[in-house]
Amino acid sequence: MALSRIASETDVTIQHTFASRYVRDSLPRFRMPANSIPKEAAYQIINDELMLDGNPRLNLASFVTTWMEPECDKLIMAAVNKNYVDMDEYPVTTELQNRCVNMIAHLFNAPLGESEAAVGVGTVGSSEAIMLAGLAFKRKWQNKRKAEGKPYDKPNIVTGANVQVCWEKFARYFEVELKEVKLRDDYFVMDPHKAVDMVDENTICVAAILGSTLNGEFEDVKLLNDLLTQKNKETGWDTPIHVDAASGGFIAPFLYPDLKWDFRLPLVKSINVSGHKYGLVYAGIGWVIWRSKEDLPEELIFHINYLGTDQPTFTLNFSKGSSQVIAQYYQLIRLGYEGYKNIIENCQENAMVLKNGLEKTGRFNIVSKDNGVPLVAFSLKDRSQHDEFEVSDFLRRYGWIVPAYTMPPDAQHVTVLRVVIREDFSRTLAERLVHDIERVLHELDALPPKNGTGEEAKRAREMKIQRSVTDALKKMVLASKAKGKTTGVC
Repeated sequence: MALSRIASETDVTIQHTFASRYVRDSLPRFRMPANSIPKEAAYQIINDELMLDGNPRLNLASFVTTWMEPECDKLIMAAVNKNYVDMDEYPVTTELQNRCVNMIAHLFNAPLGESEAAVGVGTVGSSEAIMLAGLAFKRKWQNKRKAEGKPYDKPNIVTGANVQVCWEKFARYFEVELKEVKLRDDYFVMDPHKAVDMVDENTICVAAILGSTLNGEFEDVKLLNDLLTQKNKETGWDTPIHVDAASGGFIAPFLYPDLKWDFRLPLVKSINVSGHKYGLVYAGIGWVIWRSKEDLPEELIFHINYLGTDQPTFTLNFSKGSSQVIAQYYQLIRLGYEGYKNIIENCQENAMVLKNGLEKTGRFNIVSKDNGVPLVAFSLKDRSQHDEFEVSDFLRRYGWIVPAYTMPPDAQHVTVLRVVIREDFSRTLAERLVHDIERVLHELDALPPKNGTGEEAKRAREMKIQRSVTDALKKMVLASKAKGKTTGVC
């Protein structure tokens, strides 16, 4: 006769997470639990909840890199416990950051001598980089106004209404007036003529965007430079330019090397770029480069020595990981100019595949430009029945995350969908996306218009859905009979 016994919760022979009590109770959400749980249970529970997140590879809303080579993943994990600010303890990591700054500065045509070091710093992203650049412009403008005995309490910055929200944060956090050039139909970037017209003696800089978040378009930095040079000459001012190249900084040098947008233009004093976008590094790395030492006021740089040696620092953050800096250096030396060029060209070609596929449907207007960031922004030609938000919502059922949004003033009546083409978005995926968009359009066409209200509209929608399901089942039965098969129900 076989003997059995009741196992206690502490019985070491029961090691199965899903057989334990830890999956029976909800975990605390607002307070730290009183007791510990096994590491296996903690991992399993958290991992299971994370399954409800979207697939990063199918998140076409984001510009941020979602794939890197396994060799780089190993470097990242090996450095995950290194604090970047401990420069004396991790001198090689500091050296790698300096190499990245110099490589990027030369990529942006900084006027450096053969052995002259570039002026720049790694940040946690372009938001921090923009804050630092803005602070440098503000302090330099204030110093000049003080020396001239003029008021220095009302600085402003001129941008387009299409700027990323970090510019609004900078203006609000650091008390700078944000003067925005409004958009208009069929012109969704800053107009250089209107921007220069808004410049006055209190303008600390004009911010141009190389790769608008809304439609990927490059603003005309060369024209802005020429117009602003003329105005400075007429007024005696020296209003500079900052280029927000968060998205386009790692695109223009490879796709459009002859395009003048960088330090080849004399009024461009600083540039930011996101390493975690088309710099091809996971989220958490950005860069800001200054034209020369004179463009970064010395009083903004802090010197500390309590970590072992004198360390200059100009950041809004202090402690941060070293992994992303190392990953950026890996990409720069692993790919080189040739590798980056090939990847960005592939992205651009796949963007054209998607664009052409959407145009063939006859249902969309393409809002993005062929030249710029590899993305496709598009809107429905006919919005009388359904809108872009419904298309976005239905695409999620197929796993795709495609954002829909309205344009900023004065083009807020325009709604678009946007697909960002990243390194890991292949031609096969582009073709698949077009196919799924066509399926979504077919599904929406079978539904009542979005403006239907009340019980009558609800019933009509339900009837159409039921009818479409019935029709699909009939087709399946007929297809099976045609093949000589019998369909059974069990």
